[in-house]
Amino acid sequence: MPRVIVSLDGAVIKEVQLTKDRTALGRRPYNDIVLDNLAVSGEHAVLQLSGNEVHLEDLNSTNGTYMNGKAVKKRLLLNNDTIDIGKYKIKYTDEPGEARAPATNLNAVIKLLSGAAAGREVPLVKVVTTIGRPGVAVAAITKRTLGFVVTHVEGTKPPSLNGTPVGAEPVGLKDGDLLDLAGTQMQFVQR
Repeated sequence: MPRVIVSLDGAVIKEVQLTKDRTALGRRPYNDIVLDNLAVSGEHAVLQLSGNEVHLEDLNSTNGTYMNGKAVKKRLLLNNDTIDIGKYKIKYTDEPGEARAPATNLNAVIKLLSGAAAGREVPLVKVVTTIGRPGVAVAAITKRTLGFVVTHVEGTKPPSLNGTPVGAEPVGLKDGDLLDLAGTQMQFVQR
């Protein structure tokens, strides 16, 4: 099953299976994949699924659509091609069997230990769950085949994992790990 993995500043923000004939990308909220950045046109590009092939087409965007570093108007996508739209990096993947592999049953939550919401649990059910407050500090927890990873997304002070600062590179999470995000203590609990 062809899919795209959307990243911003090195952090994966969403993964989208390409099941529709036409998947629209752009800044406006009605697009299938919304890329909220001023360098992205309202209706920027489309991914067209035809049989086993996916074509990328730029919709006369202001800043252009780039594939593997080169400006493109319309191009057939191959496995592991990278699309650049504004600040977003979009990796195209179509590895047979990869999407059909049985998903490991990973269940986990983030348990808040301090702050106004202490005691609350946030289930990690999506591919990417963001935690924190935009403009202050944000971290992303990404569910992968073999477990969960955390990355720093936004904020001057990165989150810490068991006392060690987390950067833009993903760091694996283990049951019982303690996270500190802008002074809020939380615990990663795997079930």
